[in-house]
Amino acid sequence: PAVSRAVAEATDLVGYGLYLDLLGPAAEGKALHSSELSEEEARARKALDLSAEGKQVALVCSGDPGVYALATLVVELIDRENDARWNRIAVTIEPGVSALQAAAARAGAPLGHDFCAVSLSDLLTPWEVIEKRLTAAAEGDFVMALYNPVSKRRRWQLEKARDILLAHRPPNTPVILARNLGRDCETIQIIDLKDLTADLVDMLTLVMIGSSDTRAITRGTRRWVYTPRGYAGKMQKQETGT
Repeated sequence: PAVSRAVAEATDLVGYGLYLDLLGPAAEGKALHSSELSEEEARARKALDLSAEGKQVALVCSGDPGVYALATLVVELIDRENDARWNRIAVTIEPGVSALQAAAARAGAPLGHDFCAVSLSDLLTPWEVIEKRLTAAAEGDFVMALYNPVSKRRRWQLEKARDILLAHRPPNTPVILARNLGRDCETIQIIDLKDLTADLVDMLTLVMIGSSDTRAITRGTRRWVYTPRGYAGKMQKQETGT
């Protein structure tokens, strides 16, 4: 409701064109300021400038604005530029549903125990740093959500990440491929880690890889993925009195 209210009260909407289109009727009557996907800083600056002019602005992004999105860039620009006009703006960051949360809900309960998120995009982060984080998370046996798994020009990183994980967990570890989450063409696919290839995903796919404890089960016509929290062991101790 808070996000819907912010959009409804805005005079100006700033965002990537696809995201503005997804607003549908909610964008009617608003001044729209769209830009290309790679123009994140331009969008953030535009939103700040319009706000400084007295406009009621909503900067639209997908998922949660604080998770691999534009909230951090807005705050960073305010910090870096120290612009007197921007410093007077009342910035409100409304939480959303991140792709990892939506994917988990669709597939079952894979985030029942410790988890982490890693972006495979090396546009802003060197691959050496990404690989180091992947290795640490794999050794720590976290459930892992991979954002930005591939792009039109970047394909090999996903399979490299798969190989890193295969060194630390079974080849039949469940993997969730969640594509177009929240849209009419949404799809959820569950595969084994050993079968993960770049050809199975696109830019709109969230890849979630289970830990060594994560299980995939089939009940009736439904397939579920879950990661035990440890309640079974707790209940067993209570029953045995140990």
